[in-house]
Parts: sequence; C-alpha cells; structure tokens
Amino acid sequence: IASDGQVVVKFGNILAKHCLDQRCSMALLRAAEHTQSISSQLSIVARVKAVTGESKASSELLLSNVQNLIRAVQHVLRAAEAACVKGLGQASADPEEEEVAAFCQQWRKNLTRHRAKEALNSDRDELGLRKTRGAKAEPTLMSLVQEQPPQSRNIPKHPNPRKGHTAMDRHL
Repeated sequence: IASDGQVVVKFGNILAKHCLDQRCSMALLRAAEHTQSISSQLSIVARVKAVTGESKASSELLLSNVQNLIRAVQHVLRAAEAACVKGLGQASADPEEEEVAAFCQQWRKNLTRHRAKEALNSDRDELGLRKTRGAKAEPTLMSLVQEQPPQSRNIPKHPNPRKGHTAMDRHL
C-alpha cells in the first residue's frame, strides 16, 4: 500500500509539472508532498510492526496510517482533476509522462461526454437549477481507476516497486 502511495505521488508530480495553472500546480505539489510523507510513515510503521510482531497498538497505528494515506491519495486525485480541467501543457517524450497524459485525457473525455449528456437530458427545476434526484455523478479520476479490470492493471507479484515500472503500471 505504501509503494502504491509512491506511485500516486509520482503521478501528482508529473501532472503538476505540466499543469498550465500555477495555483493548481502548487496545490497538486502540496498534496503529493503530503502523500509522500504519509506513505513513508506507513512504510516505516509496517517494517516496525513486522519486526515487533502482533500487538493491538501497532495494528491500530498501521490501520490509522493506511486510512490517512487513502485520504491523502483522494486529495491528490481531486487536485489532479482540477489541474486536468484547467489544462495541461504538452507532455515530453518520456513514456511515463505520455502515459499520465493519456490517462488524464481519457478522464477528461469521459467528463466532457458526461456533461454533454447532462445538458441534453436536462432535469432542471423552475429556477434552472439541476435536480439532484436521478442525476448521475460526474466521472472522477478515482472512478476511472476503479473501473479498470484487474487483469489490465499490470500489478507485479513482488510488492516493492522495481526499477523500470511506470507511474500507471501499478494499481492506484
């Protein structure tokens, strides 16, 4: 889980590098830095727990760190969505950056399609506000990650990141 947090950090840093909006870029960098810290803490706690064995306190600490990492990853993904909406610059020839850009373009295309459908099937009240009942939620980066079938995620059997893995090779 901690190494997956590192993958999200790398994803966030790549997006921040290419984000056209300086404010979104800084927010994404802060979220990625926070996720980096929590991921490192989780890694340390997991190693200590492995050495010290089973105890209620260490299990609770480990669980608390995992929950914090999940919240931090969600924050990175929300900041990444904002960066994608504001616009991304041209990705370099780096395959990792190209992969991140393609992933974000796919999400943005899904979002645009969703918004177009909503505009065509407008369920608005008398004030012109969208009715919330029956409306589908907009697609998020998190939902795009969760929709990928397990066989396409390329999850290695070895839990530690190995040299040569790209940011999106691992399950987010």
